[in-house]
Amino acid sequence: MPDRLKLAIVIINYKTPQLVIDCLVSLHGQVDPSTARVILVDNLSPDNSVEILKKWLAANDDQKVVQLIEAKANAGFSAGNNVGMCAADAEYYLLLNSDTIVRPGAIAILLETADRNPGAGLVSPRLEWPDAGPQQSCFRYLTPVSEFIDAAKTGPVTALFKDYVVAMPVSETMVNPQWTSFACVLVRGDVVRQIGLMDEGFFMYFEDVEYCRRARAAGWEIIHNPKAHVVHLRGGSSPVKQRVMERKRVPRYYYVSRTRYFYLSYGWLGLMLANLFWSLGRSISKIRELVGQREAAVPARQWLDIWTNWRHPTAA
Repeated sequence: MPDRLKLAIVIINYKTPQLVIDCLVSLHGQVDPSTARVILVDNLSPDNSVEILKKWLAANDDQKVVQLIEAKANAGFSAGNNVGMCAADAEYYLLLNSDTIVRPGAIAILLETADRNPGAGLVSPRLEWPDAGPQQSCFRYLTPVSEFIDAAKTGPVTALFKDYVVAMPVSETMVNPQWTSFACVLVRGDVVRQIGLMDEGFFMYFEDVEYCRRARAAGWEIIHNPKAHVVHLRGGSSPVKQRVMERKRVPRYYYVSRTRYFYLSYGWLGLMLANLFWSLGRSISKIRELVGQREAAVPARQWLDIWTNWRHPTAA
C-alpha cells in the first residue's frame, strides 16, 4: 500500500452498528484495497457496537480494507471525523455518515470530479431517499436574515427574502453551493493540510457549514455533482431532525453549536442580530398560530434555547 492513500473513507459509529454494516456492504466493489482504506471510528458507543462490528469484519473484511478505531471519548461528530482523518494520509477523505448507502459508481464519480477540478476542495453527491427521491443537500450560508425567514415560516416573508433562504433547490446539474451536507462529502487532503481539521467545538450540527466557510475563505470551491447518488436515511445518531418535526425541545448541543457558528462567522453583534431576527420572525408565526388556531411552528422552548451560551459563545 502506498505511503499516501488515494482515498480514506471515514465512518463514525455511535450505537448504529447495523447501519454501519449496511453502509459497508454498499461500498463493496467501490473501494480498491491497494489505494484506499475505510477508517471506522466508534465514538465510545455504550452498547455492544464494537463487538458486533468486530464480528462482522472478521467474517466479511477479507482484504482488510477496514480499520476499526475505538475512540477514547464521544467528543462528537467533528472529533470523530478528525480521529479518522488523522489515522491515514490520503489524497482525498470521504466523510460518510453511518446512515448512508452508497449507490454503485458514486465514489468513482466523486473522485473523477475532484481530479478534473483541481480548485475543488470539497465535492458532494446527490443525497436521496431509498426510493430515489432527492433530498436538499446544497445550501447558502445561515445568516441573521435566514433566521428571520426560518422563524416566520410565512410565504410572503420567504418570497421577499428569497436570496437568503438557506436550502437551495435540488439541481440536476453541477452547482457550486456555499456549503454542502457532510452526510457524504469528499474532502481534498490538501484542504485539510491547509486549513486544518474540523472544529471540535461543534459537538454536532453547524460543523459542516463552518468548515465550508473556512475552505472557501482559503480559496477552495465546493462542487455538487448530482450524478453521484448516495442514500441518506437521516437521524441515525441524532434525534434532532425528528424532534424538530414533532415540535419537541431540541437537545442543548444543537444550540451550543448554533451560537458558536454565528459568533465565529459574524462576531458577537451578528449573534445578537441572529437571535433578535429569529425572535422577530417568531412573533409573526406566533400571531398566525393564535389567529388561525394552528399548531406551534417551531420546537418547544426555542425562544429561550437560542440564547444558549450567548454570553460565552465559544463555551461547550
